[in-house]
Amino acid sequence: MFRAARLWGWRAPILVALAAVVLARPVSAAEWPIELEVQLDPASRELLVEAALRPQQRDFRFALHASLGIDSAMVDGQALRVEALGRRGEVRNWRIRLPEQGVLRLRYGGVLPALDAGLDHRDVLQGMPPMASAAGSYLPAGGAWYPRPAEVFGYRIDVRVPAGQRVVVPGRLLAEQVPEGEGGHYRARFEFSHVTDGIDLMAGPWIVRERIVARGAGESLRLRTYFPAALDAEAGLAEAYLTDSARYIERYSGSIGAYPFTEFSVVASPLPTGFGMPTLTYLGEQVLRLPFIRATSLGHEVLHNWWGNGVLVDYRSGNWSEGLTTFMADYAYKEEQSAAAAREMRLGWLRDFAALPADAHQALAEFRSRTHGAAAAVGYGKAAMVFVMLRDLIGEEAFAHGIRSFWAQNRFRIAGWTDLKVAFEQASGRDLDAFFQQWLRLAGGARVSIEQARFIAGAEGKGGLLKVELQQSRPAHVLHLPLQLENGQAVQTRWVSLSQLRQTFELAVDQAPQTVRLDPELRVWRRPDDGQLPPILRQWMLAETPRLIIADEGDTALVEAGKGLARRFFERPARAVGPEALRGGADAVLLVGTHAAVDRLLADAGLPPRPALAEQQHSAVAWTVQASPGPALAVVSARDAGALAALQRPLPHYGGQSWVIAEGARVLERGVWDAPGRAVPVDGQ
Repeated sequence: MFRAARLWGWRAPILVALAAVVLARPVSAAEWPIELEVQLDPASRELLVEAALRPQQRDFRFALHASLGIDSAMVDGQALRVEALGRRGEVRNWRIRLPEQGVLRLRYGGVLPALDAGLDHRDVLQGMPPMASAAGSYLPAGGAWYPRPAEVFGYRIDVRVPAGQRVVVPGRLLAEQVPEGEGGHYRARFEFSHVTDGIDLMAGPWIVRERIVARGAGESLRLRTYFPAALDAEAGLAEAYLTDSARYIERYSGSIGAYPFTEFSVVASPLPTGFGMPTLTYLGEQVLRLPFIRATSLGHEVLHNWWGNGVLVDYRSGNWSEGLTTFMADYAYKEEQSAAAAREMRLGWLRDFAALPADAHQALAEFRSRTHGAAAAVGYGKAAMVFVMLRDLIGEEAFAHGIRSFWAQNRFRIAGWTDLKVAFEQASGRDLDAFFQQWLRLAGGARVSIEQARFIAGAEGKGGLLKVELQQSRPAHVLHLPLQLENGQAVQTRWVSLSQLRQTFELAVDQAPQTVRLDPELRVWRRPDDGQLPPILRQWMLAETPRLIIADEGDTALVEAGKGLARRFFERPARAVGPEALRGGADAVLLVGTHAAVDRLLADAGLPPRPALAEQQHSAVAWTVQASPGPALAVVSARDAGALAALQRPLPHYGGQSWVIAEGARVLERGVWDAPGRAVPVDGQ
């Protein structure tokens, strides 16, 4: 996930006002917008910073976290007055009136908040303050720990931390000094000579592994892992991350253009982060052990060095980088795995969208960053599907050329959806304005259905004409739709362009088809019919007014574990209700309890029993009920309160599943109920 720059406590990313400015020229050593000398003691959480700044405005206004106080502000030895402009949340605003010439030298510091290891994956998406601890420190770009000299800028930083700690900052590592023994300090210097929208700083008790990779005639590539001792001790893990990092960099250098930086590091986080920053990714140390992280997430974060960090995002027109990265990483890996795996991912995007309440539908142009599941369904899923549809429309060769052109034209510039449109128009020779306007500006998605399919035989029984009537909901979309024709012996796909609310298409066919299916491979962004959308856990996670039933009402430990699970599981507070809610009400219900108590309540309510796959010997199972005379129902059944509590952290990560089987906090199996969709019979045969 690309880290969008935000001030902690603000709800939207900083809107870049320089989109039309060419920013490809590197910063020269004599004109750094900001240079920092940083001393950080993670154990005491003390931070001391001396900053040299060249702000763009003489009336310099900036923000610092409330834990930080300003000691002095000077230009050429002359003390300047620092005005307090008030406080917004945990951020204080300041103002300094600068003379016409000179470098502002600002000294400030304080005791940072303690790193909160209890934050979950949703919390870290909301913006965080700078935090420190001996187990790990994170000073995020949007955490107001430094004075921002401009909307985008380059920087140079010298950092000192106690022995036993290491530090990393996005950019080129110019020099480092590692102390011998337990005394002294670790020192490092970093610079970022291009432009970025913020400065992240991470520190931790890491062991560093390094590999240097030659890059032809260019400068060698420095690859590193920063892992805590326990993670580093896992046989072959650090080496595997170095190898896979090199593989992904080679892959995307070939398909997009040369890797834009001189290094890439995998940095372990004590928090459940998954951030991509220039030259590094900051991933939760708990997930770094999981094989699928190297197989998918690592490639996603490497790719953000092109999309989001190599080409910066013009947030005024929406964040395109998450969708393009999802398409070229996560989805591309599924396509390489199999057609079925790729379809399953497209189904996941559409399922997530269908699970959203109507008031959560958001136009793609309004997406800025992922702060909750509803935003992710649009900014990741819908955006990625737009690129699937665009490639289907203009062809693979033109699409690949457009990607390379977009990179070449916008490297280290701020770019928006319009720049993408221009690149693909040049590559394909087609006017794509209507395509982009529709998918960026219209929220939600159309409901499309086959109203009728009729075959008219040709003369002398040679083929004939298939008439298919399609209908879509308002507002009318222009949809490039595949129709699958089946006659029992063969299957063929024909594409039609639907632009009206109701439209009939005439297709010449050699044989009379028996059935017609609408977009069975789910290649078009729309609201599929219910037969294509199996119920998934995310529908409950995003429920507007969720209800919670705890089957074991007399078990205090179980009740507390059930409430804790509900707080993690739902995005809105759940209302506790009794078992009678299983028989009525429109709001979604989550039933939790021990295996025996859950089985008893399901039987008493006349509801389907636990599915055969959910055997009781597992510590916990969760599943959605496909058909029910009562409300929409999801069930979590556990061996005891401890097993229910252990499910609190992993379960919210499996919203795209219909069922999950776990042992402790480890998910053993997961899946989606089968939902093949409807085949419409053809009349007139």
